[in-house]
Amino acid sequence: MLEYNLQFFADNADKTEEPTAKKLSDARKEGQVAKSKEISNCLGLFVFFLVLRFMAGSIAEKIINLFDKMYGAIPLVTVYPSGEMPVRQTAILFRNGLITVLLIVLPMMLIGYVVAFIADLAQVKWKPTTKPLKPKLNKINPAKGLKRLFSLNSVVELIKSILKLAIVVPIVYAYVKDKVGIIYLLYDMPLLQAIALIGTTVTNLGIRISAVYIFIAAADYGYQKWKFHKDMKMSKQEVKDEYKNAEGDPQIKGKIRRKMLEVSRRRMMQAIPEADVVITNPTHYAVAIKYEPTQRDAPYVVAKGEGYLAQKIKEVAGEHGVEIVENKPVARALYHNVEIGESVPPELYQAVAEILAFVYHLQGKI
Repeated sequence: MLEYNLQFFADNADKTEEPTAKKLSDARKEGQVAKSKEISNCLGLFVFFLVLRFMAGSIAEKIINLFDKMYGAIPLVTVYPSGEMPVRQTAILFRNGLITVLLIVLPMMLIGYVVAFIADLAQVKWKPTTKPLKPKLNKINPAKGLKRLFSLNSVVELIKSILKLAIVVPIVYAYVKDKVGIIYLLYDMPLLQAIALIGTTVTNLGIRISAVYIFIAAADYGYQKWKFHKDMKMSKQEVKDEYKNAEGDPQIKGKIRRKMLEVSRRRMMQAIPEADVVITNPTHYAVAIKYEPTQRDAPYVVAKGEGYLAQKIKEVAGEHGVEIVENKPVARALYHNVEIGESVPPELYQAVAEILAFVYHLQGKI
């Protein structure tokens, strides 16, 4: 018995989250966009037959002139009496004829290209990329190819092909059936008149087909938009992984934050011996204050801490002879309102000044 995995035929069943802006942007860079080729085909076909309708007379005249020129040149290059045409002269004759044909159809080809380009531009806007042209090994993966063969997209393409035939065949049959009598008269018509009749018949039929084809193109565009949105959906794990890549791994960020905090605390502890006073709660908060009249206009905080860190600040202060003053309201206000390196706010000037004056008096500085 052959083993098989039903998951092989699953179609992103776990992708339930809406695509993020980064996901859509990355897809755009890879050339993945919601685009219907039927829109370009439909508009290109319609414009082709519309242009052909107005240029049919001019094209017929140019083609007749080309035939006259080609057949008129045959006697000039024929070798008599053998009647053979030299290879070199024959090649030149056909090359010139081919160039003339290309010049006749070139305007129509350019118009078709411009229309297709505008149709694609209207669907996906202007953002060219060369990534879809790069070779990828997964494109030749047999398993992926088999999955694409039995995918929903293949079924939709088959339905579209059937719809095209179902629409085109009745239109062609109904139109040509009414023109059969006129077509039989082509043998009795002058050449230019016959060509004009054929051109009018073909262009009218093409315009009718293109007009009906618009409905298929519009339906396909809606389907492509829906399919693209469905394909871009993400699983919960993909959203989490993208967030980690964009914002950084939370564990790594936590380690970096802890390392920075350790460095900051070490620097803070090194500044405590230079402080003038440590104001305490006495057990919950500790704030070290320094005043340098020549450097700053007001005293500023060089260290602060709560709980265990407050105890460490007091220990370091005691080891280096820094005065420790207990003042619960001032310690609490400084801890909650002033960051390390910031000056004491004006509303606490007087309270801090009194504490500094007390410390300076103890040290005999005043």
